[in-house]
Amino acid sequence: MSASRKPPHILVFPYPAQGHTLPLLDLTHQLSLRNLTITIITTPKNLPTLSPLLSSHPQIHTLVLPLPPHPLLPAGVENVKELGNAGNLPIIGALSKLYDPIVQWFRSHPNPPVSLISDFFLGWTSRLANEINIPRFTFFSSGAFLTTVADHCWNYLETLKNSEVVNFVALPRSPSFQAEHLPSIFRLYKESDPDWEVVREGMLANTLSFGCIFNSCEALEGEYLDFLKKKMGHERVFGVGPLSLLGSDNSSRGNADSNSFTHVFDWLDECPDGSVVYICFGSQKLMSKAQMEAIALGLVKSTARFIWVVKMGTTEQVEDGYDVVPHGFEERVAGRGLIIRGWSPQVMLLSHRAVGGFLSHCGWNSVVEGIVNGVLILAWPMEADQFVNEKLLVDDLGVAVRICMGPDSVPDSDELGKVIGDSMNGVAYEEEKMRARSLKAKAVGAVREGGSSLKDLDELVKEMWKSLAKAEKELAGTG
Repeated sequence: MSASRKPPHILVFPYPAQGHTLPLLDLTHQLSLRNLTITIITTPKNLPTLSPLLSSHPQIHTLVLPLPPHPLLPAGVENVKELGNAGNLPIIGALSKLYDPIVQWFRSHPNPPVSLISDFFLGWTSRLANEINIPRFTFFSSGAFLTTVADHCWNYLETLKNSEVVNFVALPRSPSFQAEHLPSIFRLYKESDPDWEVVREGMLANTLSFGCIFNSCEALEGEYLDFLKKKMGHERVFGVGPLSLLGSDNSSRGNADSNSFTHVFDWLDECPDGSVVYICFGSQKLMSKAQMEAIALGLVKSTARFIWVVKMGTTEQVEDGYDVVPHGFEERVAGRGLIIRGWSPQVMLLSHRAVGGFLSHCGWNSVVEGIVNGVLILAWPMEADQFVNEKLLVDDLGVAVRICMGPDSVPDSDELGKVIGDSMNGVAYEEEKMRARSLKAKAVGAVREGGSSLKDLDELVKEMWKSLAKAEKELAGTG
């Protein structure tokens, strides 16, 4: 590759949900460092999410397209965080209407992209890539285990429809799941609904794309990455994670300035190593009054130190008790616990030496952030991909403890208090903690020089240069 040769131009299309967007922006940062020309597709209200990346890489271009209307989408809503999990269907449907504007932009561009990297919720872009004759790489912000499970579900839709328990005998370790624990987007599917057909066709297209990129690595999911290579019949399956370690600046990922949390870090500095449990259930799930009371009582009984992140609900949600901390709780635990309302600098908190446990909903980004910091994960999966991730953590990797299952479940406060207390006070789960520390070393090693993820990243970049060579050859042939 000569210095004078123009670099490949890559089109990147994130899905507008925090858990999907942030890891793809971390990957984009790495591709930009490797001197690729990049254009990111976004909508006006999602543009601020790109600001940190664009300020450190002014050479990255944006294609800002208005989000087309959708009957199920309130006016002005452009991100899933405003609607929760139920917002995925209309947002996928609305984004799919950008097909023609993207084709028009591509055909009028003096230096059009030679490859497309798009989120796995945007499977319809495989059709788009075929039309404009460039390879599509599917970006999975989630894990390879989930992809093998979900791909099987979409391919055997009719067979699985009325099953109570689903056995995946063809997959590594032959896992089985109760039907209600399969990925939400699959369970909610409605046959012959046009919006759902966009989703189904897209999900089936993902593992048929030219390549697949995962926010995962060999140490976490080697057997599932290998399984996908065999299934797809080629080696273009790239584990390039943990991407949270490869971003430009993780201190304020997705939100506000972390400097306003000085008091939290000062408090952590006074705590013994591994003595604090961090509690956070992601950016979408609101906890009911009964769940909040059970967690609060469990924390009281645990006698352990903690940081508890609670969301800021609407006035109506607060009146119904959602994410409301029980009255008098903060006084009862004064000195040994902190409550953070709204956003928290999760990556920085989990990396503090005092944090030893993470009570989590098992969303993939949270899982990966917990793993790279070697903390014990206390698992409470609720929806989406979380039950699949929890099985990987508890049954395959042995780095987590099962606490509770389901979005409406209320844990027994005695049991919750005992698990938190025993794990943070160093009297239980020592094997899981040891495995968590070992997995941390392997996951961190994957993104260091010579590590499996950096090797895969280099291979991915080589594929982009091959795409450019192919495009140049085709252009020369038509000239």
